[in-house]
Amino acid sequence: MSIRDWPEGERPREKLLALGSEALSDAELLAIFLRVGVKGRSAVDLARDLLGSYGGLRQLLEAERERFCAEHGLGEAKYVQLQAVLELSRRHLASQLERGGALTSPSLVRAFLSAHLRHLGHEEFAALFLDTQHRVIRFESLFRGTLDSASVYPREVARRALELGAGAIIFAHNHPSGVAEPSDADRRITERLTNALSLFEIRVLDHFVVGDGEVISFAERGWL
Repeated sequence: MSIRDWPEGERPREKLLALGSEALSDAELLAIFLRVGVKGRSAVDLARDLLGSYGGLRQLLEAERERFCAEHGLGEAKYVQLQAVLELSRRHLASQLERGGALTSPSLVRAFLSAHLRHLGHEEFAALFLDTQHRVIRFESLFRGTLDSASVYPREVARRALELGAGAIIFAHNHPSGVAEPSDADRRITERLTNALSLFEIRVLDHFVVGDGEVISFAERGWL
């Protein structure tokens, strides 16, 4: 049965308009994005099949281009649309941060950092540079690869912070393994950076470690 033949209250688009997007399941939201199904399968059926095949929504959204485009009912046009949607969501989070202080909404900071770092297959060390009122100046990736105390350079971080006129910094990096628990090396890096930046009266407010579905805060652990 085509979705247009379903009762109105069960159709994804009508349901979203009546109840809001949060009322829809992952499959229903994905069906709206797909718009149409394939022969013998509605968009909702196709969405359920894809979620089952990939193991969940996140895995589908972060799938490699080649695999995504090869799926029946998807293709390159859908891949391009999806990447545009994901980038729009990241920019929306960034604009929300820029409108207010970075510390006024810890959950927003977590969501922003997770959106930028969680999907990466390599370690990446980044920073939110803030002014003295803790408003966002810029988010930048600083180092990538296997991170240890020898591969993160406090001098380079301090130089960039001074160039931007930053008064405070929030650091973040991801663990591609998916386990967010900070390592001893993570703590050593943070201590070196904190000590170096304090010479320029630049405060390190937090260091977040981004894993798969979890983001751990050094400040909440009492390590800063």
